[in-house]
Amino acid sequence: MLKKRSTGVDVIHKKGDRLVIKKAKRQPESRARRPAPGERKALRKRIVLSNVNALEVMGMQDIEAENMYDRGTEGHVLGLPGPVVDQLRAVEAFKTTQGWGLFRRPGTLMRRETVDLGRMMAGMSEEEGHRMTVRRVLVGEKGSGKSMMLLQAMTMAFLKGWTVINLPEAQDITIGHTPYQPLPSSSPTSYIQPAYLSNLLRNLPTANPHLATLQLSQQSSTSEIPIPIPPNISLARLASLGASDPEVAHPIFTLLITDLLSPGRPPLFLGLDGLAHAMQPATGYTAPNLKPIHPHELSILHWYLNFLSGKRPLPNGGIIMAATSQSNAPRIPSLDLALSDLEGPVLTRAGQAVPPKEKNPFIRYDERVLGTLARGTGVQVQRLRGLNKEEARGLMEYWAKSGMVRERVSEAFVGEKWAVSGGGVVGELERAVVGMRF
Repeated sequence: MLKKRSTGVDVIHKKGDRLVIKKAKRQPESRARRPAPGERKALRKRIVLSNVNALEVMGMQDIEAENMYDRGTEGHVLGLPGPVVDQLRAVEAFKTTQGWGLFRRPGTLMRRETVDLGRMMAGMSEEEGHRMTVRRVLVGEKGSGKSMMLLQAMTMAFLKGWTVINLPEAQDITIGHTPYQPLPSSSPTSYIQPAYLSNLLRNLPTANPHLATLQLSQQSSTSEIPIPIPPNISLARLASLGASDPEVAHPIFTLLITDLLSPGRPPLFLGLDGLAHAMQPATGYTAPNLKPIHPHELSILHWYLNFLSGKRPLPNGGIIMAATSQSNAPRIPSLDLALSDLEGPVLTRAGQAVPPKEKNPFIRYDERVLGTLARGTGVQVQRLRGLNKEEARGLMEYWAKSGMVRERVSEAFVGEKWAVSGGGVVGELERAVVGMRF
């Protein structure tokens, strides 16, 4: 029996004692344009920060360096200034799940933890606390606002004139989608990702405009950097050289970080989202011996985790902040054990204290992870919980002024939505108040 083919040739098959000849149907050709390389990813990661159909909130105050630590702003939504929005976009601080496209302009809720962070950063900028370094890991249940807290911290760092370097998603580093190669002079072997570093250097001058006013103070060696570096080049121009050629991105990034750690430079803010992906047993990359590469063997993650663990200090002070994720993260027993040990007993909503986790003798733990987040490293664990009713009311009033809530924001309405959102969990509160309309 002759089977039907996709061409326009006649199809012959046997039906009982007869031969049946039929004209094959030509498959219609699709006239749709094929998406260009990277087009679907760009559409998936597209961030819309303004909606002209939303109502404009009259009298909305912007967050500034003078009011970011003011207790009077607690429970209110403050707008993000235009220049800071461009800087946050450059470091990819905005997430597609944060609902920015529902409102006229970006705004953020000043919760109690945000004001506390602002007061701490304001104290670090004073003379007596200028060299202070804070290492912090944000934990909490899904939708509690960990990525938003990381964005608020970067906003304050920009307002204070700090240098901000952000790794927006650790999964993009470990999933195995970027070119990599071993670093020849490293022992044990470390692996660099030239394309990722080149893109990181490309965004640095946009995110940190003050780099254009800082000149390179470190001497560059021709054996490390194969291209000539002018002696009085600005740090913004130096970053652009690394962005233009991925082959020299790693040595230029190393030179840039070394210069930023020299005396007299602004404090540094180093951010990372999706910490669990940087602590998993293996990445999507393989070594020459066909064994999977550990995340800590990747140069960019090794560089960041050295600052987080305190192995490399910040001479000019600053903040190293990492956020965990509950919606897109592998389960890492070593990370759970280390964070639980650092956090100590956790109080439940009922007021009961849950003791830290203990080692399970039937689980093999990763000593690299336990060493990075061990006691004595100075790493703090901050657990984000739900909003209180005053903060929830301020957020719902902002939604109502933007035209997203038609009901009257009364005490009964606030109490009902606060209860069904698990005690003010931000993500659940948005789903209960705004998401139910769509």
